[in-house]
Amino acid sequence: MRIAMIGTGYVGLVSGACFADFGHQVTCVDKDAGKIAALHRGEIPIFEPGLDALVESNVKAKRLDFTTDLKAPVAEADAVFIAVGTPSRRGDGHADLTYVYAAAREIAAALKGFTVVVTKSTVPVGTGDEVERIIRETNPAADVVVASNPEFLREGAAIRDFKWPDRIVVGTSDERGRKVLGDIYRPLSLNQAPMMYTARRTAELIKYAANAFLATKITFINEVADLAEKVGADVQEVARGIGLDNRIGSKFLHAGPGFGGSCFPKDTRALIKIAQDHDTQLRIVEAVMNVNDNRKRAMARKVVSAVGGSLRGKTVAVLGLTFKPETDDMRDAPSIPLVTGLLDMGAKVRAHDPVGIEQARKELPDVEYCDDPYECAKGADAIVLVTEWVQYRAMDLGRLKEVMARPVLVDLRNVYRPDEMAEHGFVYESVGRPNVKGA
Repeated sequence: MRIAMIGTGYVGLVSGACFADFGHQVTCVDKDAGKIAALHRGEIPIFEPGLDALVESNVKAKRLDFTTDLKAPVAEADAVFIAVGTPSRRGDGHADLTYVYAAAREIAAALKGFTVVVTKSTVPVGTGDEVERIIRETNPAADVVVASNPEFLREGAAIRDFKWPDRIVVGTSDERGRKVLGDIYRPLSLNQAPMMYTARRTAELIKYAANAFLATKITFINEVADLAEKVGADVQEVARGIGLDNRIGSKFLHAGPGFGGSCFPKDTRALIKIAQDHDTQLRIVEAVMNVNDNRKRAMARKVVSAVGGSLRGKTVAVLGLTFKPETDDMRDAPSIPLVTGLLDMGAKVRAHDPVGIEQARKELPDVEYCDDPYECAKGADAIVLVTEWVQYRAMDLGRLKEVMARPVLVDLRNVYRPDEMAEHGFVYESVGRPNVKGA
């Protein structure tokens, strides 16, 4: 089938490349001429494992192409996916739908023949109704079905998530629309991926509800971790003990510095606004956002405690800046308020990240960036492990202690074992576990 993918951001590029790999003819469209030129040169604008090879192979097979002009791809398409950004709107936290609606108007003018227009972007409930209204107002003669098909991709594992999904949600009550989207996703039938057909508004709400629930699990275990520290329990064992219950499950029960990224903060905030607009309160979700926002800054106070009560004139080495491993995404990363807090308390901050330094410089300009974790730790009064990149999971603790001014490690991801850190003579603080005073 012929597919036009509007937007070459994270969702658009991954989805377009995967659809092409299924054998469909895909054209990805973006107004950013520089980005399209880079893609033609084989340069991928985002870091996602395996994406460069996937794009390259499908471009060579002539199943994947890129352009700035949507007219021809939309006119020829069986399905047009809208995968543009929906950032939080300044001032009120609502999802900014400017790009979605602009894309709908341009698509409407270019439509020829029966076409399914699909919102792939994360959008508030009712957005599909407005997209349909815009299209029919712009082009009353259009033979079009507007559907919702939310994405559930994890950064760092997006290709696998697309090809081996837990479920595929399709929101449309139109049989022709269901058939087109069923044909597009038919290659996944071999993986027995469940196709869930719902009404359009239901599909839109499923996406927000899923992200808010996962954010709630993270926040719940973080609060349990705070209690575990006070009562002398181990939050990792607590998480395993409750996660073995099939009704709860073990995923997203890893205590840490709070959630970040492009989805959870934005989508959870937007869901609260949607509820308020419909005179409904989501008190649990509201509490999740408040707890998470406060937690990120509070992590700086853990560092203060570990070094003895003051950071004035001290050097802190921060390992890991992106919101999670295997991505260069700095959006709402816990490292940002943490580092800002450390600087505000008078610390000099040095930092390392395997792939995120270029993006981090835009958010944290007052930091000294290092090319190597041991260089970053040299002369430091404390190390703070923020993102659990694999490169940080088996560091030479003897070497670290040797190059540091003081052997203090604050592990916000519980990568290391307290007994191991004690053996090496570190002052060690983690999240929801016993602290180590050092030799």
